[in-house]
Amino acid sequence: MSTFLTLDRQGPILTLTMNQPETRNALTGNTAVDELVQACAMVAKDSSIRVVILTGNGPVFSSGGNVKDMQRYQTQQLTPDVIREEYRQGIQRIPKALYNLDVPVIAAVNGPAIGAGLDLTCMCDIRIASDKATFAESFVKVGIVPGDGGAWLLPRAVGMSKASEMAFTGEALNAQQALACGLVSRVVPHEDLLKEALALANKIAANPGGVLRMTKRLLREGERSSLESLLEMSAGYQAIAHMTDDHHEAVRAFVEKRPPKFKD
Repeated sequence: MSTFLTLDRQGPILTLTMNQPETRNALTGNTAVDELVQACAMVAKDSSIRVVILTGNGPVFSSGGNVKDMQRYQTQQLTPDVIREEYRQGIQRIPKALYNLDVPVIAAVNGPAIGAGLDLTCMCDIRIASDKATFAESFVKVGIVPGDGGAWLLPRAVGMSKASEMAFTGEALNAQQALACGLVSRVVPHEDLLKEALALANKIAANPGGVLRMTKRLLREGERSSLESLLEMSAGYQAIAHMTDDHHEAVRAFVEKRPPKFKD
């Protein structure tokens, strides 16, 4: 039985809701890591899922690490080696699972996304913000560094200069400021957030699932490979795509001037 995530399936769209508002949907000191990793593994295996929406229940998207839980680093006198391994086997499993997931992921940010909560949104492909959302790379405020990959993720979302400003000051951006720097692609009224996320998810899910996964993989690889390497990978993926039933159906539908009917 899930205690951190609730899962809601609507056809090819899966909505994951972080559901511990009493802890501000913190990502540590609970089962959040295991449940998010397990959900990603399930999605990866289910080719009928074409889009994932990640959101939070309550007024906060996610407060990131549980600061109260961090007190044990002092009271238990843990060594640096133990703490480092805790990060490796703990929260660092989330970016490895979520960022590398081939299925498109939309973050529907319903409220503050703080520290690792902000980095969680950066692991997603598209970010839609409620007008009540705020975003802070706030690790420095509690005397720690981004331990979950934020120093890699955030510059890719907003550029190095803005990421540096956010990480060095720890100050929060409101939704409109996040829109201005490209951290989110749109801001919507709070009450319309999930409706807007689902509408976008349906537009994405109307396309062939296999091609969506390959397209996302190309976008991910394009962030770290040379143009030549990406062109080679694109040629291989395109050869696969041209041989799929979905491609053949799309071409027929275009010629016949009708909507395509894609398989799962």
